Amino acid sequence: MSNGTRRRLLQSAAALGASQLFAPFVAVGQTANSANALRVMRWKNFVPEYEAWFNDVFVKDWGRRNDIDVQVTNVGFGDLEKFAAAEIAAGQGHDLTLFLSPKPSLEDHVIDHRTLNEECEFRFGKPYGFVPKSTFNPRTGVHHGFIESFVPTLTVYRKDIWDTLGTSPKTWDDIRQAGRAAKLLHDVPVGISFASEHNAEHSQRALMAAFGAAIQDADGRPALASKNTVEALAFARALFEETMHADVLTWTPPSNNLEMLAGTVGLTIDTMSIIRAAEAQSVAVEPDLALGLLPEGPKGGGGPAYGTNTWVIWKFANNKSAAMKFLLDYMAAFRGGLLESGFQNMPAYPGTVPDLDALIDTSAGKRGRYNVLHDVPNTLTNLGYPGYSNAATDEVLSRNILTKMFASVATGRLMPQEATEKAQAAIIPIFEKWQDAGKI
Repeated sequence: MSNGTRRRLLQSAAALGASQLFAPFVAVGQTANSANALRVMRWKNFVPEYEAWFNDVFVKDWGRRNDIDVQVTNVGFGDLEKFAAAEIAAGQGHDLTLFLSPKPSLEDHVIDHRTLNEECEFRFGKPYGFVPKSTFNPRTGVHHGFIESFVPTLTVYRKDIWDTLGTSPKTWDDIRQAGRAAKLLHDVPVGISFASEHNAEHSQRALMAAFGAAIQDADGRPALASKNTVEALAFARALFEETMHADVLTWTPPSNNLEMLAGTVGLTIDTMSIIRAAEAQSVAVEPDLALGLLPEGPKGGGGPAYGTNTWVIWKFANNKSAAMKFLLDYMAAFRGGLLESGFQNMPAYPGTVPDLDALIDTSAGKRGRYNVLHDVPNTLTNLGYPGYSNAATDEVLSRNILTKMFASVATGRLMPQEATEKAQAAIIPIFEKWQDAGKI
């Protein structure tokens, strides 16, 4: 947003009142008292301290200061999309909703968040590079969401086990070689999910990125059928056979956390939640847990953020102006949310927490356990990288096409080439559908 554009917006706000800053977006036909109510639906965060801060501190304080009754509905992660779909069908419901990942497939049902994104950038500076690639559609020019924070994707491992093997999990090949030894010598296997669930979706995308494989190219064309994908699958099969137990094929989202806390696996891909839980519960393996960046491979490293907390304001919202003001004020208060989340909700706009580096250093403790957070934003990409996140990549994620591809190879049902071709055949109609709809 240019200074002139923003100045005109603020001049208009002075004339209309601060609560009407985004009045052009307010829907026609609101109820008489809609300006005094705001309805929020969000996935229930896994960190109880953060939930308490958001619901009982920030929301209540904001509501009092703005004379708005804020009603928050906390929904289980697995149920959120079902509730959102019901509201879309009814054409009414909450004013804004928080998802764990961008929802480009919902573009037709949400406002264009351009003004919100530009105002946030004006106030707090640019976001990390993967943020705009997650919520902007270059085909339509629509900003289909607003990302407040991201959940870092990290390697979590037993340092005591890895120290005995004389190495650390910096590369995928390190994990394969040392993981084989840890399984044979210590009966502590690697624990990376091969089930159709959230953890596996992100872990396997990171493995694909290390081999230069991707669902689409930079222009949004299907690109899964490549030698890079075949190589990634061949490596994944060896990794599964040599370093893991077969139960990873049936894991659920909490499984890797539970196994790491019990000390029965020596490495996984996850967030900081495992270490935070270990600290809170004082489990036996807590002193031995360590964090690392995503492992590198022949084509580099990195991968998608474990979560990108993405707000959408619905077209059917009764109070769009209050929803936008709520989000901008929340970003101004984000430092509190960062600390209460235990650094599991990292700022999408680093300028919202100017002393972020100092906070990380202070929290790192004598082990320097959290120093990895300084570098993690540079390793993260959007879902759909190297292209933009789009409706097709969103549907591929929701249908677990990649995790099914990996599992078919790990179990020997398909060879890597066959699995790649089958998965490519499944995603092409998805891309064609959304291309025909004018979304990619």
